[in-house]
Amino acid sequence: MRKSEITRKTAETDIELSLNLDGTGKSSADTGVGFLDHMLELFALHGRFDLSLTCKGDTHVDGHHSVEDIGICLGSALAQALGEARGISRFSDVTLPMDEALVMCAVDISGRSHLSMDVTLPDRTIGALEAELFEEFLLAFTRKAGITLHIRMLAGKNAHHIIEACFKSLGRALREAVKIDDDYKDEIPSTKGILV
Repeated sequence: MRKSEITRKTAETDIELSLNLDGTGKSSADTGVGFLDHMLELFALHGRFDLSLTCKGDTHVDGHHSVEDIGICLGSALAQALGEARGISRFSDVTLPMDEALVMCAVDISGRSHLSMDVTLPDRTIGALEAELFEEFLLAFTRKAGITLHIRMLAGKNAHHIIEACFKSLGRALREAVKIDDDYKDEIPSTKGILV
C-alpha cells in the first residue's frame, strides 16, 4: 500500500494528515475552514484516496496559514506515498463540468514543481475562505508534491462551482496519474531513470 503520514507543527498551525493512494475515497477533514473541508473530501472521493486531516490553525487571523500549510502537508504526503513512483502512469488530464463551470486539469508527476493556473473567480470569498487562497493552496501543494499542474477554467460564473470543478478534476487526474500501469510496473516512467 502506498501510504504516508505527515505532521507539521508551527506557531501558526498544527496539522496531522494521513494519505492512502490505494484507498476507496474515504475521508475526514477538519481544517477549521468548512469550505476547504468540503473541497478536500471531494478531492479524496474522486481520487479514490483515503485522507484523514486535522488542522488547528490561527483562523482568527484569517485562513491563509491553514490553507497554505495544508497544501504543504498534502503535497508532502503525495510525494512520500509515491516514493520512486515506479510503475505509475505519470500523466493524466481531465475536463470536468460542474453545472455551468467547466475546468480542464492536466498533471505530470515529473519530480519538478510547476503550477499554471488560469481561473477567474467572480467572488472574493466563498464561505469563510478567501478565493485567492485557492491558488496559494495549489502552489504549496505542487511545490511539495513535485508535480506539474495545469488548471484552466473553460467556462463558469459561480465561484463555488468553479472551485469544486477544480478539486474534483484534480482528484480525477491524480487518480489516473498515480495508477500502476502493469506494462511498466517495475520501471520509473522517465528515460532518465529518475523523476527529477
